Amino acid sequence: MGNSVFSVGSDYFLLDEQPFTIAAAALHYFRVPKEYWRDRLLKMRACGFNTVITSIPWNIHEPREGAFCFSDDANVEDFLDLAQELGLYAIVCPGPFIGCDWEFGGFPWWLLRYDDIELRCMNERFIGFVDKYFDELIPRIAPHQLSAGGNIILVQVENEYGSYGDDSAYMKHIADALTSRGINMPLITSDGIEDHNLVCGAVEGVLRTAKFGANPSVNLPYLREFQTEGPLFVSEFWNGWFDTWGYQHYQRDPKDAARSLQRIMADDASIATYMFCGGTNFGFMNGAMADGEFKPVVNSYDCDGLLTEAGDLTKKFELFKSTIANHIRQGEEVQMDPQVPKARYGEIPMSHCADLFENLENIAGPVEMLKPVPMEKLGQGYGYILYRTHLNGPRDYMPLYINDLHDRGYIYVGNDLYAVQSRNDEPAKVYLKVPEEGLDLSILVENMGHASFGCELKDYKGITDSVQLGSTFVYNWTAYPIELSDLSVINFKPDSDMYFFDHPTFYKAQFILDETPADTFVKLPDFTHGMIFINGRPLSRYWNKGPQRSAYLPAPFLIQGVNEIVVFELEGVRNGKHNPIVFFDNKPDLT
Repeated sequence: MGNSVFSVGSDYFLLDEQPFTIAAAALHYFRVPKEYWRDRLLKMRACGFNTVITSIPWNIHEPREGAFCFSDDANVEDFLDLAQELGLYAIVCPGPFIGCDWEFGGFPWWLLRYDDIELRCMNERFIGFVDKYFDELIPRIAPHQLSAGGNIILVQVENEYGSYGDDSAYMKHIADALTSRGINMPLITSDGIEDHNLVCGAVEGVLRTAKFGANPSVNLPYLREFQTEGPLFVSEFWNGWFDTWGYQHYQRDPKDAARSLQRIMADDASIATYMFCGGTNFGFMNGAMADGEFKPVVNSYDCDGLLTEAGDLTKKFELFKSTIANHIRQGEEVQMDPQVPKARYGEIPMSHCADLFENLENIAGPVEMLKPVPMEKLGQGYGYILYRTHLNGPRDYMPLYINDLHDRGYIYVGNDLYAVQSRNDEPAKVYLKVPEEGLDLSILVENMGHASFGCELKDYKGITDSVQLGSTFVYNWTAYPIELSDLSVINFKPDSDMYFFDHPTFYKAQFILDETPADTFVKLPDFTHGMIFINGRPLSRYWNKGPQRSAYLPAPFLIQGVNEIVVFELEGVRNGKHNPIVFFDNKPDLT
């Protein structure tokens, strides 16, 4: 592999001057525990793919400004080395914007701390941060190019830029930023199959590629109109789709997907199927669609792929394997385990609980402010933020306006839940009457994921504008940033004191695994909406509105011995049940 030469020919990709069809499949190292990279990549090879394509999320590698991370699950170099060891070429998409339905499209949240920043354009502040990030990232990627003995054959410039902007100087800067730091393999762009996408996302001298899921007989000729010579490459063939909360689980007929794949490959086009194994948006890392209706992505990124979220083969696997084999000569049969072991650990009753409000001072320090400000301005990227104030009275019934609430707000009068307001709700849904002695008003806001696509990308969280009672602005607030990065500060009460709370409540239980842990799925039949933590790390959101009704818990997140689960419930356990249970099952539920 390392002695080969790869190039872009007039009609085909060329490997050692011979026509080469890229049969790529998308796998995101940051959505799969490192312990399972080999399993997923082996299955990719066994399916007949010759190339892995992965994006590189900035927010994983620079979670805090100037603090870089390339270790453990973020070790992209180890991922590339493993892919090469297993005989796979690689295509990398270093961004800086990756999209991928990932939190903030891969941007680090701390970019939003700067008032003068504009994203994805030649804004001086933004470009300065991009260049510093590329100074760290690209020297780590360049040695893995085929030209240097590695396996990278293509590098993508940004992602779907034609769906966002038309700053051609910005796209040229990103391309130059790659080549000036040592990238010498061919560059590509990747855009939707519309004229404004393919025009605005283009860079002179860089191969245009397209993304779509159907109608190749129409879309490939359309791509050829813009890319008049060179190989045709569907750099994202959508064999499935992601899920958003409150909508039906997406499923595509496997035979229909395989037919589209067959038509693309029959036209001698290269292909990158999206996704091979979608993996998981662990913790707070799900993105959101924010053009028009706000639609947060669920934590499962199953994507109806060739493998399930947990790495098991689906019906599409064999159909795609057969289709690829009809067009690409296969080597030796690759040995793999079709399924990763799963365990059904059963029911665990919660044994302790804690009221968020009683623990507020332990969890978050108060910040005084004249009017509410978004969490990013307070140095917070994820989680929740509580705003509190006192309203003087008397005042007659008036509408409460929470202007630009991002994303879901729980309104408390005194200690009682008064109403729930969503970003998608019409304003003035809530009316308040203030007695003569006044009242205490609290608004707990949940960040449900920064936008990952579209023009609403600059997506601050919390109360991002102001609060009004009628026509009067409400001033003088105290905010509590609730990141939940350290659960040890929470004062849990034993089960003898457990009762149904009308407040956000933490529930805790311990469970012992006597044997080596296996993958399992967390189900919460007694809970409504909130976040699951396993051994101190955020695992997944949950919401009884579905479609995700289980949370994938990989074995590497567990230990042999004592494990701890904490559930942060925002809306109250169902029917006020005492001692709610957690169920560990061996099957997922994405209905």
